[in-house]
Amino acid sequence: MKTISSEIRPAIVSTVIIAVVCCGLYPLAVTGISQVAFAGKANGSLIVDQSGTIIGSSLIGQNFSGEGYFHPRPSAAGTNGYDATSSGGSNLGPTSQKLADLIKARIADYRTSNGLSENQAIPADAVTASGSGLDPHISPANAALQVTRIAKSRSLTLEQVQALIAPNTDKADLGILGEAGVNVLKLNLALDTFKK
Repeated sequence: MKTISSEIRPAIVSTVIIAVVCCGLYPLAVTGISQVAFAGKANGSLIVDQSGTIIGSSLIGQNFSGEGYFHPRPSAAGTNGYDATSSGGSNLGPTSQKLADLIKARIADYRTSNGLSENQAIPADAVTASGSGLDPHISPANAALQVTRIAKSRSLTLEQVQALIAPNTDKADLGILGEAGVNVLKLNLALDTFKK
């Protein structure tokens, strides 16, 4: 006949072994593999300038509002937008009059700042925030509509600015998941380092 201690002992030993494997060895192995195989991604896809200063992450949107920069999509993250500690959408639904008025104002601002006509179609990502409010990408169509403003502001040709878009466009994952997106931070950094 087994005693209670003979039943408890294997349970405790099993629990300790599982804890060591699941809480110690497995996380160490995954961390080690990711640091060796995918160091940039494992550390947040950080973008560092030539002096070693961290500028941002290619995965988190930032606000650019200057005339000589590509503007990101609007953000509802935090009070002033683009707050990585307060990621989220506005929670305004498609029947919300507040959302309709906001989008109407954004369309007018977008057309005015980019010198577009009243009947020019505007890409949805130019006037609507993403679910996280931190999407680092804009659509190629959105980027194309901003080229004239940027070229004029920086005294560049349209071709010079357009040539920077393709190298800073991330293709759809696995070629089929999602759509291509232009990384605004990378594109604006390329603009800043562009030599005539």
